[in-house]
Order: sequence, then C-alpha cells, then structure tokens
Amino acid sequence: MQRPVKFVKYLRRFGWEASVLVAANPSVPLSDESLLRDIPPETHIERARTWEPGYSTKAKLASDATATTTATGPRRRLVKALRGAAMLVLQPDPQVLWLPSALRAGSELLHRVHHDAILATAPAYSNLVLGAMLKRRFGLPLVLDFRDEWDISQRYLENARQDSFSHAIQSRMQRYVLQQADALVGTTKSSARRLQDRAREAGGHAASTCIYNGFDEDDFAPEHVVDDIAKPERNTFRLVYTGTLWNLTNIEPLIAAIEVINASAPEKLARLELVIVGRKTEQQERLLDRVKKTRCRLRLEPYCDHSRSIAWMRSADALCMLLSDVENAHRVVPAKMFEYLSLGKGILAIAPDGEAADIIKEHNAGHHFQPGEVLGIADWLIERLQGGSRALPHRDAASIARFSRERLCEKLVRVLDQLPMAR
Repeated sequence: MQRPVKFVKYLRRFGWEASVLVAANPSVPLSDESLLRDIPPETHIERARTWEPGYSTKAKLASDATATTTATGPRRRLVKALRGAAMLVLQPDPQVLWLPSALRAGSELLHRVHHDAILATAPAYSNLVLGAMLKRRFGLPLVLDFRDEWDISQRYLENARQDSFSHAIQSRMQRYVLQQADALVGTTKSSARRLQDRAREAGGHAASTCIYNGFDEDDFAPEHVVDDIAKPERNTFRLVYTGTLWNLTNIEPLIAAIEVINASAPEKLARLELVIVGRKTEQQERLLDRVKKTRCRLRLEPYCDHSRSIAWMRSADALCMLLSDVENAHRVVPAKMFEYLSLGKGILAIAPDGEAADIIKEHNAGHHFQPGEVLGIADWLIERLQGGSRALPHRDAASIARFSRERLCEKLVRVLDQLPMAR
C-alpha cells in the first residue's frame, strides 16, 4: 500500500527509523512490487507467515459457494453453513489468521531492538488488534492509522459481514483498540473528527489528526515514467479513471450520461475514449458492459503497477473521480485524487457534497457533479467532445504542494514526537 510505504520512505528524513512487520505469504489478489524501490535499503523487514489460505483458494471457495446457492439438497446447505461459520469466526477479517505468528514475530523484534512507538495501519483491521496487543505487552505508545474508517468498511466492503453478531464483535474490537491508542490518524478532516468521537465514546483519550493521502513528486521523475502509453488518437477525447471500482466508487452515473449522449448525439460520442485502469468488482463489470452497446470506445485495463497507472493519468485529456451517494461518503477522499491534482489536468468529479468535492472546488481542479446529475455530466462531456475549452481557472500550485507525501509524513512525525514515552 502506498501510504505506509511512503511513510517508511520519508520518516528517516525527519529523524525516525522504521522497522516493518509484514506477512511473509500475503493472501492478496494483487501486489505492486515496484513500490519496493521506496523502502530504504537499511530498513529492517520482519516477515511472519499467515495461516490464511492463498487468495486463489479463497476465490474458489467463494465461487463454489455462489454456484451452490442455485442448487438444492444437503451439499448446498453444507457449503453455505461452512462458509457462514468461517466468516463468523474470522473476525474482524480473514487476516486475523496472521495474528498468532505476527504477535510472536513482533514480540521477538521488540525484544531485540529498542523502539519508541508502534504504528498500526488498517485495513486489515486485525492489524490494529495486533498493535494493541503489542502495546499491552511492551508498554509502547500506539498510533492507529485508519486508511479507511472501520465502520465504513464494515458496511461497504465486498463480503463484509452484515449480521448482528459480527457487528457486535467488531464494535467491541474497535472499542478495545481505540481505548489502547495514544494517537489516531484519519485520511480526511471529517474522518479524523469521527475517529475522535468514537474514541471518546469508547473511553479512550487519544487525539486525532488528519493526514491526507497525497502524491510523491519522485513518482513523476523521468527515471520512473513509463512512456509506452499511446496518446489519444486525433480528435479523440480520453477520459481516464484509475483505481478500484466497487460499491463506494460506483461508475453507473457516468455510464448513464454516456447512454444519454448515445441516444441524442452518437456521432459525438464516437470521439470519446473511456479508459478504466484497475480492479473492478463483478457488479461494476456488468455496468461497464452497457458502455459496449454505445459508440463510446471503452478500454479496460487491469490493475497495474503504480508507475504505469501514472502514465495512464498523464495520457488523459481529463481524469475521472467517483464517489457513490451513500451514507458517510462525505468523509471519504479517494487516494488517487491527489495525484490527479498534482498533474494539473481537469477532473470530472462525480460525488456527493463532502470533503472530496470541497478539495476539487478549493483548488479549481475541475467540475463537480452530484451522482444524480446525469444530464449535467452528459452536457460536460458533450462540450469537451465538441472541442470546448479544457483550460482550468488559475491553480495555486503552492497550495497543492501541501499534499506531497514528504510534507504529509512531516505531520506524522509531529504526532510521533508528541507521544508519551517517545524518544
């Protein structure tokens, strides 16, 4: 994940060294080995094996369970019962199967090497439980970094348990880690405030700080730039979206706008190239099938390493940012948006009112539409397809620079420097 990687990269510039505890055999659908270049070579990396099955095994089990739902008889009931039981036991997430070996490896590391603090980042939320357990064992101050809020993830993540038992268990776990925390970090101002409130409700004392996700200037250096992405064809307007498409980044409003143009001005729509780079859930893939029935040129790219993702952004005429109009979305700012800002290209922001929309407006970075404003989105696209002005109002580059990863890491250092017992 970029956020913790960039913290590790820049911490040493401000007088802190980091050891890293990771899974030796992570069960993940995707990985980006290119991010390893950001880890200082002197960094100690402690690896602990997890008992979590490989991702392909998990995917097969999920597929088998889905296929069995249309069947009848004992096998259907057995598969459904076994899967349900496993999900109930693996709280707060399947990564809890890493906890025993991670606790042992982390304890051995802390016995061998003096440390001043523990930083746990989530998701996976079992990481926070691990951090709390290590704090209790060694008395070190604990910082919890919520890349996503626990409550929001529990509600919208794929395969998240929605039953009352899981909700009660995870609420108890969250209260426990918030009670143990000495400092909390959220990725938006509103999220940080919510974490502060949750900590007080749990009886915790930790202060909360907003440290946005950001962009790293080094990622745009010539030696890291991929240059094999073809530029758009002449008279083509390329709109690029990068990142995961899932419940919280629903692409349906954009597709509906494309369908409106296809019905009224298909000859104009033929100039539009929509590029989607990254992982898509099955639901979002079904929505994208609708684009194939229009004259829009759709290009679906799989997950790629970070440098290639940036190359796709650089090739765009405009960049698309999505947030679904769901409860609590106003507290979310997609991480990719900061790289969008750094590139200075126009952003088509389809999101409810909230912090993401406010940042777009504050920096004159593009145009904001509510997810329900399908006709407005269609008009914006038509204007660009007709060769309308793509120039943005004056942008304050110095203001955008505050989102650099190095400056954001400096904010984390201020949190670390103020910890009790630190240093």
